[in-house]
Amino acid sequence: MNYLSVENISKSFGMRVLFENISFGINEGQKIGFVAKNGTGKTSLLNIIAGNDKADTGNVVFRKGLKISYLPQEPDLNPELTVEQTIFSSDNPILKIIERYEHAIENPNDSEAYQKAFDDMEAHQAWDFETRYKQILFKLKLEDLHAKVGKLSGGQKKRLALANALLTTPDLLIMDEPTNHLDLEMIEWLENLFAKENFTLFMVTHDRYFLERVCNEIVELDEGVLYNYKGNYSYYLEKRDARIENEATETGKAKQLFKKELDWMRRQPKARTTKSKSRIDDFHDIKERASKRRNDHQVQLELNMERMGTKVVEFHSVSKSFGEKKILDKFEYNFNRGERVGIIGKNGTGKSSFLNILTGALKPDSGKVVIGETVKFGYYTQAGINIKEGQKVIDVIREFGEYIPLKKGRQISASQLLERFLFDPKKQYDYVEKLSGGERKRLYLCTVLIKNPNFLILDEPTNDLDIVTLNVLESFLLDFPGCLLVVSHDRYFMDKIVDHLFVFRGNAEVEDFPGNYSDFRTYEDSNIQEKREASEAATKVKKDWKQSSSPAKLTYNEQKEYNKLEKEIANLENRRETLQNKFATENWDGEEIDKQSIKLQEIIDEIDKKTERWFELSAKLES
Repeated sequence: MNYLSVENISKSFGMRVLFENISFGINEGQKIGFVAKNGTGKTSLLNIIAGNDKADTGNVVFRKGLKISYLPQEPDLNPELTVEQTIFSSDNPILKIIERYEHAIENPNDSEAYQKAFDDMEAHQAWDFETRYKQILFKLKLEDLHAKVGKLSGGQKKRLALANALLTTPDLLIMDEPTNHLDLEMIEWLENLFAKENFTLFMVTHDRYFLERVCNEIVELDEGVLYNYKGNYSYYLEKRDARIENEATETGKAKQLFKKELDWMRRQPKARTTKSKSRIDDFHDIKERASKRRNDHQVQLELNMERMGTKVVEFHSVSKSFGEKKILDKFEYNFNRGERVGIIGKNGTGKSSFLNILTGALKPDSGKVVIGETVKFGYYTQAGINIKEGQKVIDVIREFGEYIPLKKGRQISASQLLERFLFDPKKQYDYVEKLSGGERKRLYLCTVLIKNPNFLILDEPTNDLDIVTLNVLESFLLDFPGCLLVVSHDRYFMDKIVDHLFVFRGNAEVEDFPGNYSDFRTYEDSNIQEKREASEAATKVKKDWKQSSSPAKLTYNEQKEYNKLEKEIANLENRRETLQNKFATENWDGEEIDKQSIKLQEIIDEIDKKTERWFELSAKLES
């Protein structure tokens, strides 16, 4: 079933043409990833499809009654509403049914209205909706339902907007960078949600694993032309490379033919026959094909990195808390030259605070951070570039000097440096506030690298960067000889760049894991499997022990403890299973979910503790 058709639409801003006469359709069940370079109009196209903007020419034709939900990069939410009110203010008929039912409860004397409201709840299965939305909010770490939107962080607002988009149950969900501000656990949950539920998606994202695992079609806008690839991201890369190679071959053939036809044109007399006029028309077509060039300029990154001494950065028994919340507790670590560390962990576990302590922007409560004399930090923060009103792109770079030093005594002008970061001479005199999100990030990256750091800290560097720029940045970082510290939810980026991980598990627990993110996921999954197998083995050992006639090698008290542990573990496992089932069936509010989650974790910890003791006694029994 066709949901919508985009017919020959164009969009320009002044003299700047984003796209012209592009057409495509979106059908039910498609999960489409839209790929294009920064500044070519990805967000503008999404806004046009979502009805928030109009094309200069052409039309978007929607199926009658189509319900669309749009997740923008910067959500526009009412700051006066609470999280819960924001959810219930959305245009969802089930919410109106719940609202009428709650009103009927408050007015019990009107039995007829109550019965009608109750029947509507039954007919539309509205009882499950509240549980569903609270579970989604819980997954997105938005448990405080009474928090005012105006008090939320930018990341919390994006996650609330995502929850709202999911809960409106649209026919078509349009998303602009949906994985921004989500931690790795949330991204993997969202991937699984889209895999098991029948969503129709049209989205822009730089997350290549997300594109790979969610999308069944890629639409690319390249050189003003749309290309459709009926497959996931890997399929797109393969077919795109083949298309570009074929285009290069065709251009080469056209150039050879053009030389031949040009020679013929020069030899022709002024009086030409009808036949020769036809050949002249063909000549102009050949000339156009022969002069076709791809705009494949890439960001050129180069550093005049200062030499780093043997002492880099040392953490000596560093502790940091915010009220009752511990971030670090007597943390010890010495960085070595050339080290490449990734930082992962749930939102709120202290990743950004750790970076601020490292760079001196935040003071530890106790302990000290010793920084080597030769260390020069380059810190790419989530906040991005500080936009000054009326400032032009070229002015941002000229603040560092008219000429920038490069390797081996060379230097480059501010304008030439910007060209390396894909800001052509015309774009250099645009106002910074007029740049797209990706262009601002590219300019910000330029200002970080211009300082020639030897210890590079990147806090979510992949947000809003196009995939082409990401590939160049990855290649640069692989050759970067200094220290590298990266916080990123982009799993592809982390896998390619880092050698080991700091895993922030919360409550000041920081684990040094020897491997990249995929290694870590494999390790974590195997741990879950090992626990499951251990539980099964424990059951088998218990059964075998009962059947064994061999004399016990435990003391009387140990034998008594051993027998007691069997019953306690079985009871705890039953309690755990009962409580886990309640998460899916009970109508809990956010506060109750928090309370029950803590209770569940306590039960799991107790099972682990008692199971470990049971194995100790079991091993002693078998020795």
